[in-house]
Amino acid sequence: MTEQDVKDILIETQAIMEGHFLLTSGLHSPVYVEKFNVLQHPRYTEQLCQALAERFTDKNIQTVVGPVTGGILLAHETGKALGTRAIFTERENGKMTFRRGFHLEPGERVLIVEDIVTTGGSIREVLNVVKQHGGIPVGIGMLVDRSGGHADFGGVPYEALLHLDVQAFKPEGCPLCRDGVPMTKRGRTGK
Repeated sequence: MTEQDVKDILIETQAIMEGHFLLTSGLHSPVYVEKFNVLQHPRYTEQLCQALAERFTDKNIQTVVGPVTGGILLAHETGKALGTRAIFTERENGKMTFRRGFHLEPGERVLIVEDIVTTGGSIREVLNVVKQHGGIPVGIGMLVDRSGGHADFGGVPYEALLHLDVQAFKPEGCPLCRDGVPMTKRGRTGK
């Protein structure tokens, strides 16, 4: 699956949106990727996760881990494609952790998956959880990397199905705010 194939799927499902958005990172952006517009389609989710899995078939992955919420779907489908277990992290008292009896064996080889990466903060939190539980992070797979190559994962190799070079601004320096462009409500658009 090429980057253009991935972009075509995201456009077809209206996952790539334009406007004035507040990102999870706190930054503002003229482009937002609403992952659930694509993840609500099981066949596309399966295709995208199969493509992610193919990039890590030589890493002897034992478990796929993703952060709640979109990461649950990605971990499940990628784990299915790799023939591995799939678990997820979630926040408890504001801290990313394993719950629900999830655990890793010492030395367990882990692939971390994430939907959209802007700063990489969520992935770094999951990396810490995996390491704290004795796992070995051997790769990171993401649907969309919009970090512009600036996300740092401490040397863990990563692959993205799509790279989007989209500007993101601190609120105090946002030209959209300066121009009085109202925030765009996230979610499904049009049709």
